[in-house]
Amino acid sequence: MKSLADRIPAPTLVILAGVTVQLGSALAKSIFELAGPLGTVFLRVALSAVLLFALWRPGWQYTRNHWPLVMAYGGVLALMNTSFYLAIDSIPLGIAVAIEFTGPLGLAVVKSRRWLDLLWVTLAAMGVLLLAPLQGSGLDPIGLGFAVLSALSWAGYILLTAATGKVVPGIEGLAWAMAFGSLLLMPIGIGAAGSTLLDARLLMTATAVAALSSATYVLELIALRRLPVNVFGVLLSMEPMLAAASGFLVLGETLETRSLVAIVLISIAAAGSARYGMPIEEPIDMEL
Repeated sequence: MKSLADRIPAPTLVILAGVTVQLGSALAKSIFELAGPLGTVFLRVALSAVLLFALWRPGWQYTRNHWPLVMAYGGVLALMNTSFYLAIDSIPLGIAVAIEFTGPLGLAVVKSRRWLDLLWVTLAAMGVLLLAPLQGSGLDPIGLGFAVLSALSWAGYILLTAATGKVVPGIEGLAWAMAFGSLLLMPIGIGAAGSTLLDARLLMTATAVAALSSATYVLELIALRRLPVNVFGVLLSMEPMLAAASGFLVLGETLETRSLVAIVLISIAAAGSARYGMPIEEPIDMEL
């Protein structure tokens, strides 16, 4: 008998994954008033690590032979999440996610030699320029800078995910990387939020954020087993628009027409790069 996940069409799983991750980001931003972005990101990563270990009980036998790689993976994971949370602290969620998408887009273009990729770079550049803090844009340059750092970190995260997945099976590498990232963020999170981290409302919401993040990973993993990677990438490019919708519904964030056009341009660039980019020769073994 097929499980519920097996009966759901794979494209629907990717869309659900996008909804869960962006809803989680919107919920995380809603508790910045309690713990700030640094306290919140520490709780998000730490509780995600706890959930991964509780649900899948990863071992140590493979990770111990590749611990420098896994530690680098955890460091980039921590940097990516921290810079993203610092970005959405001062700019709308949809805009931050759109800029963050330029990281994997740029990585795909660098690894390609196709002239068609210049089109995707041009579209993405037009989108970023529309979001640039020009006169009347109303966007915080520091927030935009953190979004760019998050984009660069995401590109590094993709490379390290691939490298770790080739030598550490299952989610063992991800779980230990998440745990190491939590250790890196612990002094920063505790220093920023202190005893507020024990607030009941904060812990409940942060646990929901961590659960949504874990659900995102599982949904994407199941979908990738049944979808070509390029189709998966096209569907994933909907996330900036899902982020804008989540920001509006959960946080009441509204965007100017200029920002909405920028998000659409970057989404089209991401979709085009995924659809017409180079095929991935060898899938990563990420079995649960």
